[in-house]
Amino acid sequence: MSVLEQLRSGVSTASAAQTRAIAAAMAAELPAEVTLALHGDLGVGKTTFVQGLALGFGIREPVTSPTFTLYRIYRAISGDAGVPGGRMLAHFDAYRLEGQGQAEPLALEEFLTTPWCLAVEWPDNVASWLPREAWHLHLGIAGDLTHTLKLRGHAATDR
Repeated sequence: MSVLEQLRSGVSTASAAQTRAIAAAMAAELPAEVTLALHGDLGVGKTTFVQGLALGFGIREPVTSPTFTLYRIYRAISGDAGVPGGRMLAHFDAYRLEGQGQAEPLALEEFLTTPWCLAVEWPDNVASWLPREAWHLHLGIAGDLTHTLKLRGHAATDR
């Protein structure tokens, strides 16, 4: 079963390392350009998930939360074996935004085309700005303190 199929069914992880590993595996299956909306409360692992995506893309620099800078951009190191060449990651945190009007001046449209993957934390704050075909990953914490990940709407026909 592919990692995308696993995520569509729902995955539980018991550690940050497991969350990063799932995200790294997902990176290998993502199309050339995708917007990934990361839903979930504070502390559920959204930035941890983006760290795993970055590893899967071959990005070696540290990935940190862009809460105060709004977004950060990362480029894969070319030439790594098994890493898709030229992948770039834009990590956008809309936590401090109050709507689409505040997202528009940031010129984020550039990150909606190849070779970019745009990961958006707090996508509900800019829901009307997100592309219709965005993939939605819901992260949470279960009663036993495991982290849950479930992919929804990863195709235009699956909304």
